[in-house]
Amino acid sequence: QVQLVESGGGLVQAGGSLRLSCAASGSTISITLMGWYRQAPGKQRELVATITRGNNTNYAGSVKGRTTISRDNAKNTVFLQMNSLKPEDTAVYYCYALVMIPVNGFKGGYWGQGTQITVSS
Repeated sequence: QVQLVESGGGLVQAGGSLRLSCAASGSTISITLMGWYRQAPGKQRELVATITRGNNTNYAGSVKGRTTISRDNAKNTVFLQMNSLKPEDTAVYYCYALVMIPVNGFKGGYWGQGTQITVSS
């Protein structure tokens, strides 16, 4: 089991910046990938960015160039730095962790409770 706790959301004006944090606890040694997804009202949850334990990153096209995902493996924490925020970035942002345990074939995803980012125009 993995527990994820996000922090850092809030209200920001267009063009501003925010930094989200997600702290993982529990069976963190089995986490292979962490990331952020977001869900705007009336829309499906979508990928924002992911990062592997080896620091390979992947970004959605809509945030590429103004967003940086990073992680501190020692603290089991992943960060999302978002700059040049736009009103269309308004959504609930969810932290995600992928757990894989090769010895028994377990593979599962865990979600945080979500944190709201609202970007005003």
